[in-house]
Amino acid sequence: MRLGQYDFICRFTSRACLPKYKGAAFRGAFGRALRQSVCVLKARTCGNCPLCSQCLYAMVFETQNPLSPSEKFRSGAYLHPYVIEPPEIHKTEFFLGDDFTFRVLLFGDSVKDMPYFIHAFDQMGQNGIGRRSDSVLGTFALERVLWKEDVIYSQDDNLLRQPPEEELFLNVPQEIFSGKMKLKLRFQTPLRIKHENKIVSDIPFDLLIRVALRRLSMLLSNFDAGEPALDYSGLVRDAHDVSTLSSSLHWLDGKRYSFRQRQDMQMGGIIGDVVYEGKLFPFLPLLSFCSVVHIGKQTTFGLGRFDMEILM
Repeated sequence: MRLGQYDFICRFTSRACLPKYKGAAFRGAFGRALRQSVCVLKARTCGNCPLCSQCLYAMVFETQNPLSPSEKFRSGAYLHPYVIEPPEIHKTEFFLGDDFTFRVLLFGDSVKDMPYFIHAFDQMGQNGIGRRSDSVLGTFALERVLWKEDVIYSQDDNLLRQPPEEELFLNVPQEIFSGKMKLKLRFQTPLRIKHENKIVSDIPFDLLIRVALRRLSMLLSNFDAGEPALDYSGLVRDAHDVSTLSSSLHWLDGKRYSFRQRQDMQMGGIIGDVVYEGKLFPFLPLLSFCSVVHIGKQTTFGLGRFDMEILM
């Protein structure tokens, strides 16, 4: 799957007040800036717009799939081709000159739309972000954008340099280690999973694998050549034999305000560490893939990010 990972280096040009977890603030401000940048007809809603199927905003941001029913993934839900990983710093007060960095992931053909994303985030900085302080939103300047260590955009010359192609593969091993091992996952941002119509507060390994397989399947079906040839039922069956050795997972409350729906929306989830034990080797490629692209609900906000470590 084509993958773009870009680091946005920014500096505040005014005072700003942001929440501890900044994913909702960044995603909401980005959506408004993108719409402002690319919407031609300035319609109030996208549903009846005759340009909807060709509009970048509708294709990457709206929950309604602009494609025809025959082109949709079988779930019927449109999968957004991006993830915003907000700044990891938890402070809420920022002042003139404070710098910060956030990362944007783009999947599939959306990589070619990177110039529009850069313009939208630059516009977002001019519009302002965060809670209103003295009736003014915090503004910032987009100074440069990095692909790995290479500068692909700089405020100094306002030129965009096309980064090389990057691919994210599901590296299925040819040889299987059949012994037991221990694996620690650290959920750095809230993991939000709905199972049996409830948001879960714990994640046994078989549920984790179900969620990871769904994320993999949807991404590759929407943004690559199609679903990988995996033994889905076999992986889920074998995942039942993996036990939870220890867990410090706990619930982190969170909410955001939806300007589109004009109401508060819940976005809490579980964070912390969990250690699994069992015959884990066959699951490592899947989990390694998902550690990059996030899992669970509301990944566009940066939710569901985790690191993994094999324990000796």
